[in-house]
Amino acid sequence: MKVLVIEDDPTVGSFVKRGLEEQRYTVDLVADGGEGERLASTQPYDLLVLDLRLPQRSGIEILRSLRAKGFERPVLVLTAQDAVDAKVETLRAGADDYVTKPFAFEELLARVEALSRRPRAIASPVLKVADLTVNLDSREVSRGGAPIVLTPKEYLVLEYLMRHAGKVMSRTLITEYAWGYHFDSGTNIVDVVINHLRKKVDDKGRKRLITTVRGVGYVIKG
Repeated sequence: MKVLVIEDDPTVGSFVKRGLEEQRYTVDLVADGGEGERLASTQPYDLLVLDLRLPQRSGIEILRSLRAKGFERPVLVLTAQDAVDAKVETLRAGADDYVTKPFAFEELLARVEALSRRPRAIASPVLKVADLTVNLDSREVSRGGAPIVLTPKEYLVLEYLMRHAGKVMSRTLITEYAWGYHFDSGTNIVDVVINHLRKKVDDKGRKRLITTVRGVGYVIKG
């Protein structure tokens, strides 16, 4: 089981990482919320352990952003806040469980084990819009059965649009998903990648699937 720990306190972070590794978990530890969100969005982690009090960007913001992007893995929140309203806000933001600081590692481990035993929702590894398909396992893309070769960024942008098919996604959200939270969303890089995608996906007189919503962003629909 692969776990990502986002915790800016080096003592707590090392304590959690060492303890989980002793139980034969594979653990990555990051102190920066932006980097943690990027890793969670792009790497196949089985569980996320997330501190709420992070500099610049709170754990609640990261949690809401990940859930909005379609992140479905369990999230265990670490918090020093034990008030009922704080716990309710955490759970409503998308947390699966929480542990209040200070905590005993035995409790944290028990909650990690409980989350790891939860059955995952059975979801198709293939996204489909009209005759365009994206295989999430192999990262293969095809339209009408013909393979389409994409760059890594083109793939991420297309995957994000297809995960939210029929919904208009802003340039800012697309940028955060494909390039990370700290990337300058004021550049035209999204427009450039979308143009490249259109040439590959909507070429040869096919029905256009990727549409621009002026002043808002992009949407893919059949």
